[in-house]
Amino acid sequence: MIEVIGINKTFGDHHVLKDVSGRFEQGKVNLIIGASGQGKSVLAKSIVGLHEVDNGEILYHGENIVLMTNYQRRELRKEIGMLFQGSALFDSMTVEQNIMFPLTMFSKMSKKEMLDRVNFCLERVNLSGRNKLYPAECSGGMQKRIAIARAIAMNPKYLFCDEPNSGLDPQTSILIDNLIREITYEFNTTTIVITHDMNSVIEIGDNINFIYEGKNWWQGDSKSIIQTNNPEVVNFVFASEFMKKIRENLRAI
Repeated sequence: MIEVIGINKTFGDHHVLKDVSGRFEQGKVNLIIGASGQGKSVLAKSIVGLHEVDNGEILYHGENIVLMTNYQRRELRKEIGMLFQGSALFDSMTVEQNIMFPLTMFSKMSKKEMLDRVNFCLERVNLSGRNKLYPAECSGGMQKRIAIARAIAMNPKYLFCDEPNSGLDPQTSILIDNLIREITYEFNTTTIVITHDMNSVIEIGDNINFIYEGKNWWQGDSKSIIQTNNPEVVNFVFASEFMKKIRENLRAI
C-alpha cells in the first residue's frame, strides 16, 4: 500500500499539488484521473520520487520516501515497475533484450535465470515465442504488452502505468485493461494508473482518485463514481451526451 499525507508541490509561483492526501491499496487497481493540467502526472511523479515535494509524507508500507537516503530510494525503485505512455522500448533491442534490461541492471540472476524470467513474463502477457522480434515488427498493442512484461520482470510490489491505453483501438484497450487487472490481482501488486480512458474508469477502477485544481477532489470506486452527484466529477467523466446516457442507464440498474 502507498499513502500520501498532506503533500504540496510548487514550481516557482505555481502551486500544483495542494495538501493532497490519499491511499493506494495493495492488490487493487488505483486510478488517478482528471483533466490535463490539474496535477495528476505531478502527483504520480511525486509518489515515485521523481519530484521532491515541498512538504507532506509519501509512505510505502509505512516507510516515508521523503526521508529516505539516495541508497534507500534506489533499493525501493527496484520494487517499482513502470509502464510508460509511449511504451519506451529500445528500438535497437529485441523483445527479449528489452525485457531482460532491468534484470541485467538490477538483479544478480544468471543468464539462464534471466531468460527463464523473460519467457515467464512473455507467457504472462500472451506473447510466448516473440523473443527475437524487434519493436518495429510489433503492433501498438503488442508493444504495450511487451512494456508490461518488462515492467513486471523484477516482480515489483508497485506498478505505475502512465496512460496505458494511449493510441490503442477500443478492443486492444480492453485487453490491456484486463491484463493490468489480472496482474494486479495475481501478484497482489499496488497498481497506480494515470488514465483518460473512461472505459478503464468503469471497468477496472477499484480505487479512483479524481484530481481537480491540484486537490484530491473525490475518491471512490467504479460503482460510486456512477452514483456520485459531485459536479466536477460528473462533468469530467460523463462530459458527452453519450456518456450521460450511459450514466443514466447504469444508475437505473
